[in-house]
Amino acid sequence: MDLSQKITTLAHHGTTWVLWLLIALSVTAIAIVLERAVLFWSSRDDIAKLRRELRQLLSRGQTEAAQKMLERSPSYEARIASVGLDVEASASAEERMRAEGEIVRLRMEQNLSFLGTLGNNAPFVGLLGTVIGIVRAFRELEHSQGRVSAALMTEVGEALVATAVGLLIALPAVAFFNLFQRLIRARISRAEALIREILAFYKSPSATLVTPGE
Repeated sequence: MDLSQKITTLAHHGTTWVLWLLIALSVTAIAIVLERAVLFWSSRDDIAKLRRELRQLLSRGQTEAAQKMLERSPSYEARIASVGLDVEASASAEERMRAEGEIVRLRMEQNLSFLGTLGNNAPFVGLLGTVIGIVRAFRELEHSQGRVSAALMTEVGEALVATAVGLLIALPAVAFFNLFQRLIRARISRAEALIREILAFYKSPSATLVTPGE
């Protein structure tokens, strides 16, 4: 069986399987969007207020109280900063916070590559359905001896629907992918502000470690 025969055999199955594939991919994408949305929503916090409180506690040398405050926060920014208060040297604290930041970034980026890939490739999957539909339309045109028939118009319609569905899936996938990437960059930037507060404390000549009871 040569290549043309294989393509003809594939076209014989119509565009239905392409549409079902796109629907399955879209359902997966919706599940990922909802899961990521819940993740980002549940890890929100007022970072500006958290930063002010952190600065006040560190100015008094109350690192233990500052660490407990950060650990109570549901935000990833606080999670990154809290690991820097387990040590007493700025160099090691910075390394630990950077390492935690990379772990947190990977956690926030989980499954987002699927949305990016779907956004880039769903139109091509839809285009495949269009090509299959056009091939079937030409076959129908041949069978009808050049006359425009209802079956011919049905094949053309299915071909166009496949492209439309591919685009309708790709556009939201790209939009949500960009949205989540922007949220991740904003989270990392806010975490950087907390990191700098902690590093500034360690580098301060008057930095002292004071427990809450003192």
